[in-house]
Amino acid sequence: MILRFGLLAATVLSALSTRVGAGPAQLEKVALFEAGVGGYERYRIPGIAITAKGTILVTCDARKNTALSDWSDIDLFLRRSTDRGKTWEPPVNMAYRGNHPGLQIKQNPAAVGRNLGAPDQYPFNNQTLVIDRKTGDILYVYCVNYERCFQRRSTDEGATWSAPEEITAPLADMRKLYTFEAIGTGPNHGIQLSSGRLVVPVWLSAGTGEGGHRPSVVTSMFSDDGGHSWKAGEIAAQENDPMVNPSETVAVELEGGGVMFSMRTESLQHRRGITYSPDAATHWTRPEFVNDLVDAVCMAGIDRLSHGTPTSPSRLIYSYCNNGSESDPRSRSRFFLRKNLTIRLSYDEGRTWPVARALEPGYAGYSDITTAPDGTMYCFFEQGSTRPNETKALVLAHFNLEWLTEGKDTLKQ
Repeated sequence: MILRFGLLAATVLSALSTRVGAGPAQLEKVALFEAGVGGYERYRIPGIAITAKGTILVTCDARKNTALSDWSDIDLFLRRSTDRGKTWEPPVNMAYRGNHPGLQIKQNPAAVGRNLGAPDQYPFNNQTLVIDRKTGDILYVYCVNYERCFQRRSTDEGATWSAPEEITAPLADMRKLYTFEAIGTGPNHGIQLSSGRLVVPVWLSAGTGEGGHRPSVVTSMFSDDGGHSWKAGEIAAQENDPMVNPSETVAVELEGGGVMFSMRTESLQHRRGITYSPDAATHWTRPEFVNDLVDAVCMAGIDRLSHGTPTSPSRLIYSYCNNGSESDPRSRSRFFLRKNLTIRLSYDEGRTWPVARALEPGYAGYSDITTAPDGTMYCFFEQGSTRPNETKALVLAHFNLEWLTEGKDTLKQ
Protein backbone atom coordinates (compact mmCIF):
# COMPACT_ATOMS: atom_id res chain seq x y z
CA MET A 1 0.00 0.00 0.00
CA ILE A 2 1.29 3.47 -0.92
CA LEU A 3 1.00 6.73 0.97
CA ARG A 4 -0.57 9.13 -1.50
CA PHE A 5 -0.19 12.88 -1.57
CA GLY A 6 -3.80 13.54 -0.69
CA LEU A 7 -3.59 11.88 2.71
CA LEU A 8 -3.42 14.17 5.71
CA ALA A 9 -0.37 14.49 7.91
CA ALA A 10 -2.19 12.51 10.57
CA THR A 11 -1.96 9.35 8.46
CA VAL A 12 -0.17 6.75 10.55
CA LEU A 13 2.61 5.00 8.66
CA SER A 14 2.59 1.92 10.83
CA ALA A 15 -0.60 0.86 9.08
CA LEU A 16 1.26 0.96 5.76
CA SER A 17 4.57 -0.51 6.84
CA THR A 18 6.15 -3.86 6.26
CA ARG A 19 7.51 -5.14 9.59
CA VAL A 20 10.19 -7.80 9.60
CA GLY A 21 11.73 -9.67 12.49
CA ALA A 22 10.85 -10.27 16.09
CA GLY A 23 12.38 -9.21 19.36
CA PRO A 24 14.98 -6.45 19.20
CA ALA A 25 15.56 -6.60 15.43
CA GLN A 26 13.38 -4.09 13.60
CA LEU A 27 12.82 -3.16 9.95
CA GLU A 28 9.96 -1.08 8.57
CA LYS A 29 9.36 0.27 5.07
CA VAL A 30 6.91 2.83 3.71
CA ALA A 31 6.56 4.41 0.25
CA LEU A 32 6.48 8.22 0.34
CA PHE A 33 6.33 8.98 -3.40
CA GLU A 34 4.71 6.85 -6.12
CA ALA A 35 5.27 7.06 -9.87
CA GLY A 36 2.33 8.67 -11.70
CA VAL A 37 0.90 10.41 -8.64
CA GLY A 38 0.61 14.20 -8.51
CA GLY A 39 1.11 14.78 -12.24
CA TYR A 40 4.64 13.38 -12.45
CA GLU A 41 5.68 10.28 -14.36
CA ARG A 42 8.44 9.41 -11.94
CA TYR A 43 10.13 10.47 -8.72
CA ARG A 44 13.87 9.98 -8.39
CA ILE A 45 17.08 11.01 -6.59
CA PRO A 46 16.18 10.47 -2.92
CA GLY A 47 17.90 12.37 -0.13
CA ILE A 48 17.41 12.36 3.63
CA ALA A 49 18.60 14.31 6.67
CA ILE A 50 17.60 14.26 10.34
CA THR A 51 17.98 17.24 12.67
CA ALA A 52 19.25 17.14 16.23
CA LYS A 53 15.62 17.45 17.37
CA GLY A 54 14.69 14.37 15.34
CA THR A 55 12.83 16.06 12.47
CA ILE A 56 13.14 13.87 9.36
CA LEU A 57 13.42 15.59 5.98
CA VAL A 58 13.26 13.65 2.72
CA THR A 59 13.73 15.15 -0.71
CA CYS A 60 13.54 13.99 -4.32
CA ASP A 61 13.11 15.22 -7.85
CA ALA A 62 9.84 14.94 -9.77
CA ARG A 63 9.99 14.27 -13.52
CA LYS A 64 7.13 15.16 -15.84
CA ASN A 65 8.61 13.64 -19.00
CA THR A 66 10.92 10.71 -18.43
CA ALA A 67 11.64 10.37 -22.17
CA LEU A 68 13.76 13.53 -21.89
CA SER A 69 15.48 12.10 -18.83
CA ASP A 70 17.75 14.46 -16.88
CA TRP A 71 17.08 17.43 -19.18
CA SER A 72 13.28 17.51 -18.93
CA ASP A 73 11.16 19.74 -16.71
CA ILE A 74 12.04 18.53 -13.23
CA ASP A 75 10.72 19.89 -9.94
CA LEU A 76 12.01 19.26 -6.45
CA PHE A 77 9.92 18.04 -3.51
CA LEU A 78 10.44 17.88 0.23
CA ARG A 79 8.48 16.04 2.92
CA ARG A 80 8.81 16.41 6.67
CA SER A 81 8.04 14.30 9.74
CA THR A 82 8.31 15.63 13.28
CA ASP A 83 7.40 12.36 15.03
CA ARG A 84 10.16 10.00 13.86
CA GLY A 85 8.33 9.03 10.69
CA LYS A 86 4.99 8.04 12.19
CA THR A 87 3.19 10.77 10.21
CA TRP A 88 4.21 12.96 7.29
CA GLU A 89 3.28 16.41 6.08
CA PRO A 90 2.25 16.79 2.41
CA PRO A 91 5.03 17.37 -0.15
CA VAL A 92 6.31 20.92 -0.69
CA ASN A 93 7.61 21.96 -4.11
CA MET A 94 11.03 23.54 -3.54
CA ALA A 95 11.71 24.38 -7.20
CA TYR A 96 10.52 28.00 -6.92
CA ARG A 97 9.93 28.53 -10.63
CA GLY A 98 7.92 31.75 -10.25
CA ASN A 99 9.60 35.14 -9.77
CA HIS A 100 12.98 33.57 -9.18
CA PRO A 101 15.38 36.45 -8.40
CA GLY A 102 17.84 36.92 -11.24
CA LEU A 103 16.98 33.59 -12.87
CA GLN A 104 16.84 33.80 -16.64
CA ILE A 105 16.74 30.30 -18.08
CA LYS A 106 18.32 29.27 -21.35
CA GLN A 107 19.31 25.84 -22.58
CA ASN A 108 22.54 24.53 -21.13
CA PRO A 109 25.24 24.34 -23.85
CA ALA A 110 25.89 20.74 -22.78
CA ALA A 111 22.28 19.89 -23.71
CA VAL A 112 22.25 21.92 -26.92
CA GLY A 113 25.47 20.34 -28.17
CA ARG A 114 24.05 16.85 -27.84
CA ASN A 115 20.40 17.57 -28.72
CA LEU A 116 19.18 16.83 -25.21
CA GLY A 117 16.01 18.13 -23.59
CA ALA A 118 13.88 20.84 -25.16
CA PRO A 119 14.22 24.64 -25.44
CA ASP A 120 11.17 25.26 -23.27
CA GLN A 121 12.08 22.76 -20.54
CA TYR A 122 14.74 22.73 -17.87
CA PRO A 123 15.46 20.78 -14.72
CA PHE A 124 15.90 21.74 -11.12
CA ASN A 125 18.42 19.11 -10.09
CA ASN A 126 20.85 17.60 -7.59
CA GLN A 127 19.12 18.70 -4.40
CA THR A 128 21.33 18.33 -1.30
CA LEU A 129 20.30 18.81 2.32
CA VAL A 130 22.89 20.22 4.73
CA ILE A 131 22.27 20.73 8.45
CA ASP A 132 24.25 23.22 10.51
CA ARG A 133 24.10 21.58 13.92
CA LYS A 134 25.64 24.60 15.63
CA THR A 135 22.80 26.94 14.63
CA GLY A 136 20.04 24.48 13.75
CA ASP A 137 19.71 25.99 10.26
CA ILE A 138 18.94 23.67 7.35
CA LEU A 139 20.25 24.47 3.88
CA TYR A 140 18.61 23.13 0.74
CA VAL A 141 21.28 23.31 -1.98
CA TYR A 142 20.37 22.55 -5.60
CA CYS A 143 21.19 23.31 -9.23
CA VAL A 144 19.13 24.70 -12.09
CA ASN A 145 19.67 23.33 -15.58
CA TYR A 146 22.96 21.76 -14.44
CA GLU A 147 24.37 25.27 -14.81
CA ARG A 148 23.70 27.39 -11.72
CA CYS A 149 23.60 26.65 -7.99
CA PHE A 150 21.20 28.01 -5.37
CA GLN A 151 20.33 27.49 -1.73
CA ARG A 152 17.29 28.02 0.45
CA ARG A 153 17.47 28.24 4.24
CA SER A 154 15.14 27.10 7.03
CA THR A 155 15.50 28.25 10.63
CA ASP A 156 12.44 26.34 11.91
CA GLU A 157 13.15 22.64 11.32
CA GLY A 158 12.10 22.81 7.67
CA ALA A 159 8.62 24.27 8.27
CA THR A 160 9.34 27.37 6.13
CA TRP A 161 12.09 28.29 3.68
CA SER A 162 13.76 31.47 2.48
CA ALA A 163 13.73 32.65 -1.11
CA PRO A 164 16.53 31.20 -3.29
CA GLU A 165 20.02 32.66 -3.08
CA GLU A 166 22.51 32.00 -5.87
CA ILE A 167 25.83 30.45 -4.86
CA THR A 168 27.29 29.60 -8.29
CA ALA A 169 30.22 32.04 -8.23
CA PRO A 170 32.73 29.85 -6.31
CA LEU A 171 32.24 27.01 -8.78
CA ALA A 172 32.56 29.34 -11.76
CA ASP A 173 36.07 30.08 -10.50
CA MET A 174 36.87 26.37 -10.97
CA ARG A 175 37.01 26.92 -14.74
CA LYS A 176 40.60 28.00 -14.19
CA LEU A 177 41.30 24.36 -13.31
CA TYR A 178 38.73 22.50 -15.41
CA THR A 179 36.55 23.59 -18.32
CA PHE A 180 33.00 22.46 -17.59
CA GLU A 181 29.44 23.00 -18.80
CA ALA A 182 27.44 20.92 -16.29
CA ILE A 183 27.31 21.16 -12.47
CA GLY A 184 25.89 18.64 -10.02
CA THR A 185 25.89 19.20 -6.28
CA GLY A 186 25.69 16.01 -4.21
CA PRO A 187 22.98 14.78 -4.42
CA ASN A 188 21.86 13.06 -1.16
CA HIS A 189 23.04 15.06 1.86
CA GLY A 190 26.07 17.17 2.72
CA ILE A 191 27.90 17.04 6.04
CA GLN A 192 29.18 19.28 8.80
CA LEU A 193 32.67 18.67 10.14
CA SER A 194 33.52 18.85 13.82
CA SER A 195 35.18 22.20 13.02
CA GLY A 196 31.77 23.54 11.96
CA ARG A 197 32.62 23.54 8.23
CA LEU A 198 29.72 22.66 5.91
CA VAL A 199 30.67 20.43 2.97
CA VAL A 200 28.83 19.58 -0.26
CA PRO A 201 30.48 17.21 -2.77
CA VAL A 202 30.20 18.42 -6.37
CA TRP A 203 30.79 16.90 -9.79
CA LEU A 204 31.64 18.98 -12.85
CA SER A 205 31.38 17.83 -16.46
CA ALA A 206 32.76 19.14 -19.72
CA GLY A 207 29.40 18.06 -21.17
CA THR A 208 30.83 16.71 -24.41
CA GLY A 209 30.05 13.04 -23.79
CA GLU A 210 27.04 10.78 -23.31
CA GLY A 211 24.05 12.44 -21.66
CA GLY A 212 25.87 15.75 -21.38
CA HIS A 213 27.31 14.56 -18.06
CA ARG A 214 30.63 13.13 -19.22
CA PRO A 215 33.58 13.39 -18.89
CA SER A 216 33.55 14.51 -15.27
CA VAL A 217 35.62 15.36 -12.21
CA VAL A 218 34.81 15.62 -8.49
CA THR A 219 35.41 18.60 -6.20
CA SER A 220 33.69 20.20 -3.20
CA MET A 221 32.00 23.34 -1.98
CA PHE A 222 32.53 24.36 1.64
CA SER A 223 31.42 27.08 4.01
CA ASP A 224 32.94 28.16 7.33
CA ASP A 225 30.18 30.63 8.19
CA GLY A 226 27.01 28.56 8.14
CA GLY A 227 26.42 28.83 4.40
CA HIS A 228 26.49 32.63 4.22
CA SER A 229 29.46 32.33 1.87
CA TRP A 230 30.89 29.37 -0.04
CA LYS A 231 34.23 28.44 -1.55
CA ALA A 232 35.29 25.71 -3.96
CA GLY A 233 37.84 23.08 -3.00
CA GLU A 234 40.54 21.52 -5.12
CA ILE A 235 39.77 18.79 -7.65
CA ALA A 236 39.50 15.54 -5.68
CA ALA A 237 39.34 13.10 -8.63
CA GLN A 238 40.23 13.66 -12.29
CA GLU A 239 38.44 12.39 -15.41
CA ASN A 240 40.35 9.16 -15.89
CA ASP A 241 43.29 8.64 -13.55
CA PRO A 242 42.82 6.10 -12.09
CA MET A 243 39.01 6.23 -12.28
CA VAL A 244 36.82 6.91 -15.28
CA ASN A 245 34.32 9.76 -14.92
CA PRO A 246 33.97 10.06 -11.15
CA SER A 247 30.70 11.85 -10.40
CA GLU A 248 27.99 11.62 -7.72
CA THR A 249 29.79 11.60 -4.38
CA VAL A 250 28.98 11.19 -0.69
CA ALA A 251 31.13 12.29 2.24
CA VAL A 252 31.82 11.26 5.82
CA GLU A 253 34.12 12.69 8.49
CA LEU A 254 36.56 10.14 9.88
CA GLU A 255 37.66 9.55 13.45
CA GLY A 256 40.43 11.93 14.42
CA GLY A 257 39.56 14.37 11.63
CA GLY A 258 39.81 14.17 7.88
CA VAL A 259 37.14 13.39 5.31
CA MET A 260 36.51 10.49 2.96
CA PHE A 261 34.72 11.00 -0.36
CA SER A 262 33.01 7.88 -1.74
CA MET A 263 32.50 8.27 -5.49
CA ARG A 264 30.44 6.74 -8.24
CA THR A 265 32.71 5.93 -11.20
CA GLU A 266 32.42 4.29 -14.61
CA SER A 267 35.60 2.26 -14.27
CA LEU A 268 35.72 -1.32 -15.51
CA GLN A 269 36.95 -2.38 -12.07
CA HIS A 270 33.30 -1.98 -10.98
CA ARG A 271 34.36 -0.81 -7.55
CA ARG A 272 33.52 2.27 -5.49
CA GLY A 273 36.17 4.98 -5.53
CA ILE A 274 37.45 6.82 -2.47
CA THR A 275 39.78 9.70 -1.74
CA TYR A 276 40.79 11.47 1.47
CA SER A 277 41.36 15.08 2.51
CA PRO A 278 42.26 16.63 5.87
CA ASP A 279 39.63 19.35 5.42
CA ALA A 280 37.29 18.26 2.57
CA ALA A 281 38.86 20.87 0.32
CA THR A 282 42.61 20.41 -0.15
CA HIS A 283 45.40 17.81 -0.33
CA TRP A 284 43.22 15.02 -1.69
CA THR A 285 44.92 11.64 -1.83
CA ARG A 286 45.22 9.71 -5.06
CA PRO A 287 41.83 7.99 -5.55
CA GLU A 288 41.64 4.24 -4.98
CA PHE A 289 39.09 1.45 -5.27
CA VAL A 290 37.32 -0.27 -2.37
CA ASN A 291 37.37 -4.00 -3.08
CA ASP A 292 34.39 -4.72 -0.82
CA LEU A 293 32.05 -2.32 -2.63
CA VAL A 294 30.78 -3.15 -6.10
CA ASP A 295 29.82 -0.03 -8.07
CA ALA A 296 26.82 -0.41 -10.38
CA VAL A 297 27.44 3.18 -11.61
CA CYS A 298 24.79 4.35 -9.19
CA MET A 299 24.44 6.87 -6.38
CA ALA A 300 25.02 5.43 -2.90
CA GLY A 301 24.69 6.65 0.70
CA ILE A 302 27.08 6.85 3.64
CA ASP A 303 26.90 8.04 7.24
CA ARG A 304 28.43 7.52 10.67
CA LEU A 305 26.46 5.33 13.06
CA SER A 306 28.79 5.61 16.07
CA HIS A 307 32.15 6.96 17.20
CA GLY A 308 34.67 4.63 18.75
CA THR A 309 34.93 4.53 22.54
CA PRO A 310 36.93 2.32 24.93
CA THR A 311 33.93 -0.02 25.13
CA SER A 312 32.35 0.33 21.67
CA PRO A 313 33.73 0.37 18.10
CA SER A 314 33.48 3.03 15.44
CA ARG A 315 30.79 2.20 12.88
CA LEU A 316 30.09 3.54 9.38
CA ILE A 317 27.02 2.52 7.37
CA TYR A 318 26.63 2.44 3.62
CA SER A 319 23.77 1.79 1.15
CA TYR A 320 24.23 0.75 -2.49
CA CYS A 321 23.15 -1.58 -5.28
CA ASN A 322 25.24 -4.68 -4.58
CA ASN A 323 24.99 -6.37 -7.96
CA GLY A 324 28.22 -7.97 -9.07
CA SER A 325 26.86 -11.06 -10.77
CA GLU A 326 28.85 -12.32 -13.73
CA SER A 327 25.56 -13.58 -15.16
CA ASP A 328 24.44 -9.97 -15.56
CA PRO A 329 24.28 -9.41 -19.37
CA ARG A 330 25.87 -6.00 -18.92
CA SER A 331 28.54 -7.12 -16.46
CA ARG A 332 31.31 -6.74 -19.02
CA SER A 333 30.38 -3.13 -19.75
CA ARG A 334 30.86 -0.19 -17.42
CA PHE A 335 27.27 -0.60 -16.14
CA PHE A 336 25.70 -3.22 -13.90
CA LEU A 337 21.95 -3.55 -13.53
CA ARG A 338 20.80 -1.65 -10.46
CA LYS A 339 19.42 -4.20 -8.03
CA ASN A 340 19.92 -5.85 -4.64
CA LEU A 341 20.03 -2.68 -2.55
CA THR A 342 22.23 -3.59 0.39
CA ILE A 343 23.26 -2.04 3.71
CA ARG A 344 26.91 -2.47 4.72
CA LEU A 345 28.69 -1.87 8.02
CA SER A 346 32.35 -0.98 8.57
CA TYR A 347 34.32 -1.09 11.82
CA ASP A 348 37.57 0.35 10.36
CA GLU A 349 36.52 3.73 8.93
CA GLY A 350 35.45 2.38 5.55
CA ARG A 351 38.50 0.32 4.60
CA THR A 352 36.54 -2.94 4.78
CA TRP A 353 32.82 -3.66 5.05
CA PRO A 354 32.38 -7.10 6.64
CA VAL A 355 28.64 -6.85 7.38
CA ALA A 356 26.10 -6.88 4.54
CA ARG A 357 22.35 -7.35 4.51
CA ALA A 358 19.96 -6.93 1.57
CA LEU A 359 17.28 -4.31 2.10
CA GLU A 360 15.63 -4.56 -1.35
CA PRO A 361 16.67 -7.71 -3.28
CA GLY A 362 14.99 -6.80 -6.57
CA TYR A 363 15.47 -3.88 -8.94
CA ALA A 364 16.41 -0.71 -7.08
CA GLY A 365 18.48 2.42 -7.66
CA TYR A 366 19.74 5.51 -5.90
CA SER A 367 19.76 5.61 -2.10
CA ASP A 368 20.70 7.82 0.81
CA ILE A 369 21.25 6.74 4.41
CA THR A 370 21.46 8.56 7.74
CA THR A 371 21.12 8.01 11.47
CA ALA A 372 18.65 9.42 13.99
CA PRO A 373 19.79 10.67 17.42
CA ASP A 374 18.63 7.39 18.99
CA GLY A 375 20.75 5.28 16.61
CA THR A 376 17.91 4.20 14.32
CA MET A 377 19.09 4.05 10.71
CA TYR A 378 16.98 5.46 7.86
CA CYS A 379 17.51 4.60 4.20
CA PHE A 380 15.52 6.45 1.52
CA PHE A 381 15.79 4.64 -1.80
CA GLU A 382 14.46 4.07 -5.29
CA GLN A 383 12.36 0.92 -5.43
CA GLY A 384 12.42 -0.65 -8.87
CA SER A 385 9.60 -1.98 -10.99
CA THR A 386 9.55 -5.13 -13.12
CA ARG A 387 12.09 -3.62 -15.50
CA PRO A 388 15.59 -2.29 -14.77
CA ASN A 389 16.13 1.43 -14.18
CA GLU A 390 12.41 2.14 -13.81
CA THR A 391 11.58 3.59 -10.40
CA LYS A 392 8.19 2.54 -9.04
CA ALA A 393 8.33 4.40 -5.75
CA LEU A 394 10.62 6.15 -3.32
CA VAL A 395 10.62 4.10 -0.13
CA LEU A 396 11.83 4.99 3.35
CA ALA A 397 13.14 2.10 5.43
CA HIS A 398 14.19 2.36 9.04
CA PHE A 399 15.94 -0.34 10.99
CA ASN A 400 18.29 -0.92 13.89
CA LEU A 401 21.74 -2.42 14.32
CA GLU A 402 20.27 -5.69 15.58
CA TRP A 403 18.45 -6.13 12.25
CA LEU A 404 21.52 -5.20 10.19
CA THR A 405 23.84 -7.60 12.04
CA GLU A 406 21.20 -10.28 12.68
CA GLY A 407 21.63 -9.84 16.42
CA LYS A 408 25.44 -9.98 16.44
CA ASP A 409 25.94 -6.30 17.37
CA THR A 410 24.03 -3.70 19.36
CA LEU A 411 24.36 -0.08 20.35
CA LYS A 412 23.10 -0.90 23.83
CA GLN A 413 26.18 -1.36 25.97
